[in-house]
Amino acid sequence: MSLYAVDRDSGLALYAQIARRLEQVVLGQYAPGDGLPSEGELAARFGVNRHTLRRAVDELVEAGLLERRHGLGIFVLDTQLDYQIGQTTRFTENLAALGFMTENRILRKQTIGAIPGVAQRLSIPEGDAIHWVETLRMVDERPMCLISHCVPALRFPDLLARFESGSLHALLASAYGCKLRRTESLVTAVLPQGDDATTLGMPQNRPVLRVKSVNVDDRDGAPIEYAITRFRADRIQLRINP
Repeated sequence: MSLYAVDRDSGLALYAQIARRLEQVVLGQYAPGDGLPSEGELAARFGVNRHTLRRAVDELVEAGLLERRHGLGIFVLDTQLDYQIGQTTRFTENLAALGFMTENRILRKQTIGAIPGVAQRLSIPEGDAIHWVETLRMVDERPMCLISHCVPALRFPDLLARFESGSLHALLASAYGCKLRRTESLVTAVLPQGDDATTLGMPQNRPVLRVKSVNVDDRDGAPIEYAITRFRADRIQLRINP
């Protein structure tokens, strides 16, 4: 980033000129996640004091182009993806259609007893065995969302042994002939819990979009999966389709 002149006689506030020029530079020369020079260095390059430079950066933070990370500096934010949620939503297919490379990483998988809320959504008795699988979805090699999948173990006793990579929904379809249909999606903005922020590579004080969903077998309407997805809110826009 080279030296930039401002016009002190233009009638346009200096901070507004800097914000406009800085926006052009960021969009033309920087990628999401890149760090900018320090405010002191930027102020020197524009020939203004740090207060004026800080106000210009504030404009771009408010516009959603930049973010300040405490103790780290100023960074370029990701462009939000437009992600559709419908009855047959599929993560990989949706983002592949937008031209993105996706990856699904299995973080944990085990069989546990269903707690009351999960049992209710899966229409099984409390304490019945469920397969719990935690996956991390990557988009262009960057974390996008975490998903906790809960599936009745009685219906799919060998699921954990079969599920080694790829899409859980694709496995359910190919191995068990089970085509899933979404019947419920509850969306809430919450702060990340546990190690979610670390896994998603985001600050602990920034929200995630949590989506609680129920998927049923399209053949008989039986609940097959209860999933809790935590999206990075700064990277995604959820479009709810009927």
